[in-house]
Amino acid sequence: MTVRVGVLGATGAVGQRLIQLIDPHPDFELTAVTASESSAGKSYREAAKWRVEAPIPDDVAEMTVDATTPEAVPEDVDLVFSSLPSSVGAEVEPAFCRAGYIVSSNSSNGRLDPDIPLTIPEVNADHLDLIEIQRDERGWDGALLKNPNCSTITMVPPLAALDDAFGLTDVRVSTLQAVSGAGYSGVTSMEIIDNAIPHIGGEEQKMETESRKLLGTFDGAEVDRHGMDVAASCNRIATLDGHLENVWADTADDVTVAAAEDAMEAATGIDLPSSPERLIRVFEEPDRPQPRLDRNIENGMGVAVGGFRETTDGVQFNCLAHNTMRGAAGASVLNGELLLEDGYL
Repeated sequence: MTVRVGVLGATGAVGQRLIQLIDPHPDFELTAVTASESSAGKSYREAAKWRVEAPIPDDVAEMTVDATTPEAVPEDVDLVFSSLPSSVGAEVEPAFCRAGYIVSSNSSNGRLDPDIPLTIPEVNADHLDLIEIQRDERGWDGALLKNPNCSTITMVPPLAALDDAFGLTDVRVSTLQAVSGAGYSGVTSMEIIDNAIPHIGGEEQKMETESRKLLGTFDGAEVDRHGMDVAASCNRIATLDGHLENVWADTADDVTVAAAEDAMEAATGIDLPSSPERLIRVFEEPDRPQPRLDRNIENGMGVAVGGFRETTDGVQFNCLAHNTMRGAAGASVLNGELLLEDGYL
């Protein structure tokens, strides 16, 4: 089955990554790209200042950019991927859902709404069934699915492995986040060169709240958020891609470094095209993972961990993921694959 898809906000950094991933995809056919009114009517080549390392796919380059409205997107599109700014997505995404479109969104708006699934397919695929409740409550023919924040999605798969094996009680995390997470013009060179910025607006709250929803339990009616306490400190550093995070995890049951490593090594992908066979790669070297060396493991869809040591109540470790692949565009595509697998498309 070939699924006709569109990309909302296709000219931005995440939109370009989405196009890079969708163009060769075995199940998805890109048939619509949208952007702001100033870009509508132009060819994609004219509208997008392409910044991905691979060239623009020839067939996409000549596509005409549509306005970002349900009326402008062909009705036979089965699925739209959204990389809109959250302020825009908060209005536009529900409009697409009311018009009957299914939306897999990277935007932060609505992630914590009780009837909107927030999913990492390898961790909480069962939360997808919130769509049925969403449709009943909102009267939508379409549906809205979210992937988490790029920093949250880096630490949650390792935490899920620990929680399954030992139970989590408290989590502390300090992040070293790449500049690409702020978008092309998000951090100027004068701000970040020879510097680190110990604040990223709203990021800490996202990590603290989204992680508890992701690791919560879905009882068929709602998600009961995980009871662990989470505290985050988020920092921007001068790496291009790859969020590195230092995590302290306290567990209900006793845990050793070897047992924690074994639990994470056992985490596998699922049978979807974008899910890696090896979800988490454990490094024994004390100085790994590193962004430049390890962000592209499993085609940018894996999570790297290392630097383990035992603490009084659990373990400390470092984790890393590619923030625009596993943390953004790749996560949305993977959620789209989950929608297809579960019969929503």
